[in-house]
Amino acid sequence: MKITIFLDTICGWCYIGHNRLFKALAEFKDKKFEVHYAPFLLNPNMPLSGMKRSDYLEKKFGSKDNAQPMYDNMTEQATLEGLNFNLKKIKITPSTVLSHILIDLSKDLKEQKFIVENIFRNYFIDGCDIGNIENLMSIGIKNGLNKQIIEKAFKSKKNIDDILKKNQNAYSLGISGVPVIALNDQIVIQGAESTKSIISKIKKNN
Repeated sequence: MKITIFLDTICGWCYIGHNRLFKALAEFKDKKFEVHYAPFLLNPNMPLSGMKRSDYLEKKFGSKDNAQPMYDNMTEQATLEGLNFNLKKIKITPSTVLSHILIDLSKDLKEQKFIVENIFRNYFIDGCDIGNIENLMSIGIKNGLNKQIIEKAFKSKKNIDDILKKNQNAYSLGISGVPVIALNDQIVIQGAESTKSIISKIKKNN
């Protein structure tokens, strides 16, 4: 079964949904899955240097207080998944374009899932700037990618344009928020549905 997960690397619900997806897949011992990642940019106009998180919250939600109930709920759900979000550590809201390039670069490696998980962990648990080239290179190198290949990929305008094009493709499919999961190219799961729900839908669409 082909599975495509549309996500953004600064989306906490995507981290939760990604975790639940792989818990669900682990329940199918004798079935083979082909997992693909598709980028979705929550902030497509974010400069590559990112912006201060306090300024971002002010711009997007009006204030930090307005955003807090949503983040509290997300953090609670993450905790239930064994993910200890520490949003107070986050100082920069980054552009996620380069992180998506890194994910694309690893698509032929068995470590791709771990690269995605490490990007999420670096941001939501460690508070690292995942728009920072050095931080992303460290993640890539630790998971089997070559330093020079990563550097070249990040400098390529074609790669940046490709992420922007794929983001537009997600919008053209009617996707306006993530995570979204397609089973055999049919959008079936929208939002961070429970592991039980994902299992049920995989069985139904088998």
